[in-house]
Amino acid sequence: MNLKTAKLGMVIVDLQNDFLAPDGAYARGNTLSAEAVKLPERMAPVARAIKAHGGLVTASLFTLWPNAQGEPMISAHLQERRPFLRKGDFSPGSRGQANVDLLAPLVDVSVFKVAYSAFFNTQLDWVLKKSGIDTLVVCGIVSNGGVASTVRDAHVRDYHVIVLSDGCAAFSDAAHQAALADMGSVADVMDSAAFLKQLG
Repeated sequence: MNLKTAKLGMVIVDLQNDFLAPDGAYARGNTLSAEAVKLPERMAPVARAIKAHGGLVTASLFTLWPNAQGEPMISAHLQERRPFLRKGDFSPGSRGQANVDLLAPLVDVSVFKVAYSAFFNTQLDWVLKKSGIDTLVVCGIVSNGGVASTVRDAHVRDYHVIVLSDGCAAFSDAAHQAALADMGSVADVMDSAAFLKQLG
């Protein structure tokens, strides 16, 4: 595929303050991923290049909606794995829910999501189709969770999908590598240097 003629969209999955910032929820719960923290700096030049080619940069924001009492509505499986999550974490409109500072100015459209895929119960597909996007460049966290689910959902919606191998991270390198191998059946997997070279 010729990237120079493709209508490009970028999907940045969950690179948010509550996941990555030193004052975020995951840092408080000692669950910060050292690999994930490196991603924004690697992905900012990619986002800029896509915008320079007239592309659209989107981001998914994992969100914990508050109930009538203001307590976060958390899935049982997530509550079990992340018992440190509390009121205010990933809350709509909060600093924790927001895109990390380095990427925030580059994002054209953010969608709020409640599960793994950036497409599930969001308006992402509508936004991409309305913008005429045919090729999606996906990055973010975690490789074997939100990224993999988003990539498969994009594939069944007939987007040409590119996964940036150095733009994703998981909680172990084994999980990351396995996810990349698996996504290779429905997407082109390459590093950001190769992508930028193809983009010219």
